[in-house]
Amino acid sequence: MKRKILSLAAIGLLTLGSGCAHVKPWERSTLAAYTMRGDRDGLGVAMDEHMYFSREGGNGGRGVGGGGCGCN
Repeated sequence: MKRKILSLAAIGLLTLGSGCAHVKPWERSTLAAYTMRGDRDGLGVAMDEHMYFSREGGNGGRGVGGGGCGCN
């Protein structure tokens, strides 16, 4: 019984460990999807900034402290 548990644990560890892959720095640009970039749509970024900045009761825009009421 103990041998079965150890063999199942070893198989599980081998299965979990085989999913890791090391990506070389020069291969990262090939594997990176353009759609994952946060700044791919300039208009969308500007709209998000405006939304975050003008939301009342919020923390303000990105990097700006204070509320949305302008009373920083």
